[in-house]
Amino acid sequence: MGEQTILEALVLGILEGLTEFLPVSSTGHILLAGHFMGFESTGKVFEIVIQLGAILAIVMLYFSRLLNLAVTLPSSERSRHFVTGILLAFLPAAVIGVLAHDFIKTVLFETPMVICVALIVGGVVLLFVDRLVKAPRYDDVMDYPLWLCLAIGFFQCLAMIPGTSRSGSTIVGSLLLGADKRSAAEFSFFLAMPTMTGAVAYDLFKNRDVLSGADTSIIAVGFIAAFIVAALVVKALLAYVSRYGYGLFGWWRIMVGAAGLAGLLLVG
Repeated sequence: MGEQTILEALVLGILEGLTEFLPVSSTGHILLAGHFMGFESTGKVFEIVIQLGAILAIVMLYFSRLLNLAVTLPSSERSRHFVTGILLAFLPAAVIGVLAHDFIKTVLFETPMVICVALIVGGVVLLFVDRLVKAPRYDDVMDYPLWLCLAIGFFQCLAMIPGTSRSGSTIVGSLLLGADKRSAAEFSFFLAMPTMTGAVAYDLFKNRDVLSGADTSIIAVGFIAAFIVAALVVKALLAYVSRYGYGLFGWWRIMVGAAGLAGLLLVG
């Protein structure tokens, strides 16, 4: 493991932290960047595990709220309703993720063309949904009805295709089903906690026999970089989407996807 690999891991960790909670597909970005940089990780574990660094940033920023949920869970029906909704939303991805894990990691993760197309298509969808004139019916994640949570969970499953975006899928689903823009982003944050924790744990288990000490060092660099950068991004994102919506991210997805397609056609 050389300095170049450490530098690549640092760059990819920063990219993960910048994009994890934006509806632009962090996995798509780091897989494309890794492809053109020539970065190879054992079993593509690096690309999954560093996402947990970004998730820990959310846990830190929402710690007081999460602690309040834990304390009030036995006595508050509203807290129990919210936790139940998050678990319901997590369920579809948990089931499909386990069943399709090998196909996702060995086929979809290894097909940059799929990632580029998913980025472009998702960008067009995001632009369309962002411009829909629709009065929101739900503006507080604590009060999302359970059917809405489960439906958002099925939307999240679209993100099994790298380049689609987990946050993008859940946000688009939330907006289409009547949520406002800020609470859609916030629900995506909370749903990321069990989803990505489960994905990381399962991926580490599946690859436990092929990882080495060198892999651990590379993952640690990306993990820490993702944590620090994500902590800086999240609050700014909520403030931005509340005021301006998601149009900018739709255009960004289209540009990155188009640039990726051009790069693949020119250099492979």
